[in-house]
Amino acid sequence: MHAIRVHRVGEPEVMRYEDLALPTPGAEDALIQVKAAGVNFIDTYIRSGSYSRPLPLTLGFEGAGIVTAVGAKVTHTKPGDRVAWTDVLGSYASHVLAPANRLVPLPESLSFEQGAAAMLQGITAQYLTHGAYWLKTGDTCLVHAAAGGVGLLLCQIGKIKGARVIGTVSSAEKARIAQAAGADETIIYTEQDFSKEISKLTQGAGVNVVYDSVGKDTFEKSLASLGVRGFLVSFGQSSGPVPLFDLQKLAANALFLTRPSIFKYTVTHEELLSRAHQVFEWISAGKLNLRIDHIYPLRQAAEAHRALEGRKTTGKILLIPE
Repeated sequence: MHAIRVHRVGEPEVMRYEDLALPTPGAEDALIQVKAAGVNFIDTYIRSGSYSRPLPLTLGFEGAGIVTAVGAKVTHTKPGDRVAWTDVLGSYASHVLAPANRLVPLPESLSFEQGAAAMLQGITAQYLTHGAYWLKTGDTCLVHAAAGGVGLLLCQIGKIKGARVIGTVSSAEKARIAQAAGADETIIYTEQDFSKEISKLTQGAGVNVVYDSVGKDTFEKSLASLGVRGFLVSFGQSSGPVPLFDLQKLAANALFLTRPSIFKYTVTHEELLSRAHQVFEWISAGKLNLRIDHIYPLRQAAEAHRALEGRKTTGKILLIPE
C-alpha cells in the first residue's frame, strides 16, 4: 500500500510518499481501499506540530472507499460495502485500517468524492448547528471563513434552519461564493472591521452566535460581535491558538464560550450514524451542496497543504490514491 507519512513535524516538505505492508484487520477492524481522502486543517496542525501526536504516523482523518476485509467480530459491514469515515487517523493512503464502528454506509446516490468531502466538514457543520449551539429560525449568526469548506456548509445549513447568516471573507470573489451558498450579508475582513460592521448590520444588538474557525486573529472581535447571552463557538485556529483569556470578559453580556470537537459529538456509533445520515440526506435532497475545490493525486499531498494553509481554496480539497 501507499501512504503519506510524517517522521518529523514541520512544513509540508516533511510529508513522504512511502510504501508500507498491507495491514491485517483485528477482530473489530475493517480494511478499506481508499477511493478519496479529505484534507483538513487538523492535518496541517498535526504535520506542523501544533497538535502533538506520536511519530512517525500516516496523516489524514477522513475518506471514503470499499471494504476489502473485516475482522472476526465485525457484523455490520462486509467486504464490498461502500463506506465513509472520519476520526480514523491514517486516511492519506491507498488502504486504511479502521475500527468498524467508525464506518458509515455510503449511499449509492453519493460518489466516493462526495462521501470523503462530507464527513469531517459536513458532520462538523451539523453538530455546530445541532449541538454546540442549536441554531433556530430568527437567529443571526456570524460565520468566519464563510467561503471555506465548513463555512460554506454553515451558510447553507443556516438557511435550512431559517437563520440570518452573515459571513466574513477575504475577497470580493469569496463574498460572491458565500452569498451563493446562502449568506445574507458578507464582510470583507481585509477591508473592513468586522465587529463594527456587525454592529451596523444588527443595529447594535449583536449576533446570537459566532462560528469561529480562525482563532487568534478573530477571537476578541468575535466576542465583541455577540449580543446579550450570545454564544462564541470556537472550533478552529487557522490563524493560531487563542491567547490566555480572562473569563470575566464574558460577564458584561452574560456570554457563552465553547471549544467543541467533532470527536466529542460523535462519541457513540449511533450518534455518528445519526449526524452523518442527516448530512447525506441533505446532500441527496439537493439542500446541501458540496463544493469540491480541488482534487490532487495522493503523492501531491504537500501541494494540497500549501493551498489550504495559504487560504487559496474555497470548499473542499481531496486526495485520490493512484
